[in-house]
Amino acid sequence: MKQKIAVLGSTGSIGRTFLKIIRKDLNNNEILLLTVNKNINLLLKQVKIFKVKNIIVKDKKSFQSIRIKLKNKKINIYNNFNDIRKIFKNNKADYVLNAISGLGGLKPTVKIIKFSKKIAIANKESIVCGWSLIKKELFKYKVKFIPIDSEHFSIWSLTNNIKNKNIEKVFITASGGPFINYPLAKFKNITIKQALRHPNWKMGKKISIDSATLMNKVFEVIEAKKIFDYKYNKIEILIHPRSYVHAIVKFTNGLTKILIHDTNMKIPIFNSFYSNFEKKIETNELDLNILNNLNLKKVDSTKFPVVKILLDLPEINSLFETIIVSANDKLVELFLNKKIKFAEISKLLLKIIKFSEFKKYKTIKPKNIDQILKLSKYVSLKVNTLVI
Repeated sequence: MKQKIAVLGSTGSIGRTFLKIIRKDLNNNEILLLTVNKNINLLLKQVKIFKVKNIIVKDKKSFQSIRIKLKNKKINIYNNFNDIRKIFKNNKADYVLNAISGLGGLKPTVKIIKFSKKIAIANKESIVCGWSLIKKELFKYKVKFIPIDSEHFSIWSLTNNIKNKNIEKVFITASGGPFINYPLAKFKNITIKQALRHPNWKMGKKISIDSATLMNKVFEVIEAKKIFDYKYNKIEILIHPRSYVHAIVKFTNGLTKILIHDTNMKIPIFNSFYSNFEKKIETNELDLNILNNLNLKKVDSTKFPVVKILLDLPEINSLFETIIVSANDKLVELFLNKKIKFAEISKLLLKIIKFSEFKKYKTIKPKNIDQILKLSKYVSLKVNTLVI
């Protein structure tokens, strides 16, 4: 029997990588659902290749356009993630990949869990802001969860079936982005082009800027804390320019395990779908040159001040994380639109999250998706009025 699969965000880099893997194994797998926001041209190609019968197109203009293009095809076209229930009814997908970027990925994540047997999530914002809501649904419907980020997949692989009390310290690595060796005195003149030029990974603009400020790694620490139920003092960031080591775990029995793999998201994605070595993936040979020069070191908080956020985070799942995500999103947007300078992203973010009206959210737990989205919208507008 074929495995039934749903891909949320099929035209992004994670979604495309997964579909490339699956294309070699269509005899054993069936794509039941693909979702996109606007990129209907690529979606049409995917629908044809994988013979998909259900699609969700979130952007209304794109939805109307694709309805015209596919009007003579027997394909169910939806515009709302509430329609997920119509697609699955009493059935469950064997594997769901959530590769939607941004906080817009939270609602579809929560909506589709009840129709999933296993869900792999690559959406940082959903986990950072709404993990308590996701976790509740996972537990309620007994759904297996696998994180897709290379760091979290590595931690998951290293600590599977090991109790938290037996884990002494967890280290996640950061390349340091394009400015790891860049003089601090020149940060005030960093251009958009420079900030987007990540040395190791090909990524979208938003995540590239987050990697350049190291905010992406701050989010990953928050994710690790939530997913694995660690205390923040158990997690540390290490700079590793080559992005070959993805996680290091030190155990209470004296052992320390390091997980390495090629700088390629194909590996954690592949292993989230295939288990127990049922399939083989082609990878590079072990790189002894990198292993002999890992160049691991602690983060310079003067150059990357956003890491200071980790010193003042609540241990509970709170709405304060939504404040951080939303303020950062808006500041990155302002930088990409040439409204603020690169160095101001970190400076303003650290200032904004200390506002008294935002501090109170450290003790308020998320109740529902609408509450999170409403707060996010307010923070975005607030940041905009402060800067513009």
